[in-house]
Amino acid sequence: MRHAHPDAGVLLTPHRVGPDTPQVIAQRLQQTGLVVLDGLSSRAAVLDLASRIMTVTPHRDSDTDGLTTLRNTGQHAQRPGFAGFTGAELAPHTERAGTPAPPRLMLLVCGRPAESGGECLLTDGRSVHTDLFTGHPKAAHALSQPRTAFFGAGDGAGHPTQVFTACPGGRLAMRLRLDGLARWSPLTQPYLPELQAAATAHQLRLRLTAGQGYLLDNTRWLHARAVNGG
Repeated sequence: MRHAHPDAGVLLTPHRVGPDTPQVIAQRLQQTGLVVLDGLSSRAAVLDLASRIMTVTPHRDSDTDGLTTLRNTGQHAQRPGFAGFTGAELAPHTERAGTPAPPRLMLLVCGRPAESGGECLLTDGRSVHTDLFTGHPKAAHALSQPRTAFFGAGDGAGHPTQVFTACPGGRLAMRLRLDGLARWSPLTQPYLPELQAAATAHQLRLRLTAGQGYLLDNTRWLHARAVNGG
């Protein structure tokens, strides 16, 4: 069962992109770590906005302009780390969790919605930590211990880390992946059911239409996807 965020209605209300968008984004990221956007009707519009608010970093799957086109290729089924290119469900995760320094911001925009399914599922990491800290304190403690998880293929690519990290200024960072490229120490293994339950219990379901998207603090929010029906 998914618990409703107390401000879910306001949080998921799209902001129409305009001259005030950078200021609105800065304010909402500071307050909640998430902003839903509307009016990004072309690839050029996405690139224009991205160039004003973040650094576009090319990586393994990006196109020549630095953006990554997610679609069901029909060629990536059962390949760990490539679920975004299938119609399968995506588990809650941090973007590029297996790198030493995951990007602070992550922008996703819908070009063409699925005929059914494919909703975005967003989880506030603060809610996950609070859930575990109050209901399963041993789990919260174990998942905060350094080098108790390894995210990546392990063939020279990947990073030893932990799920929760205390940052300067009292900020809490969360890093997670729950697919075949995640390995766990014996210290954290017993608490994975509680972690997975908390990560899904607090999900907000967001169905995007063409030109809509979201920008999130990738150290705070987890993102996932429901099964894409086509």
